[in-house]
Parts: sequence; C-alpha cells; structure tokens
Amino acid sequence: MPRKLVIDCSTGKQEYVELTPVEIAQRDQDAAAFAEKEAARKAEAETKAALKESAKAKLTAGEPLTDEEAAAIVI
Repeated sequence: MPRKLVIDCSTGKQEYVELTPVEIAQRDQDAAAFAEKEAARKAEAETKAALKESAKAKLTAGEPLTDEEAAAIVI
C-alpha cells in the first residue's frame, strides 16, 4: 500500500501513514493529467523544431516560407 510521510513541525516527529483510497485516486488523476500535459508540450516542441528545420532548408534553397515557418524562426 502506498504511504506518505507526515511530519509534525512542532515536535519534529516523522511518521509514515498509508494513503487513503481517495488520496490514491487523486494521485493517479494528477499523474495522468501531468502525463497528458507533458505529451502535449513535447508534441508542440517537436512541431516547432520541425517548422524551424523546414524554414532553414527553404531559406537555404531560396524558396518562400509559409506563415508558420516564418513565425517559428522569428520567435
């Protein structure tokens, strides 16, 4: 069973306590929400990197850029 550390600041006493089912459910929800946000952040970063590479290749070749490519290299 998962546990948490509880510290009484007035006495310094430390005690491990088992998580309640509600705390476990909340922990799982928080982990899923974080994983979803992290995946979205990584996808956005990869898209931005791909746009920058595409813009660089087009600039080197003398081709016109799309608006998205231009915005990616300006930012």
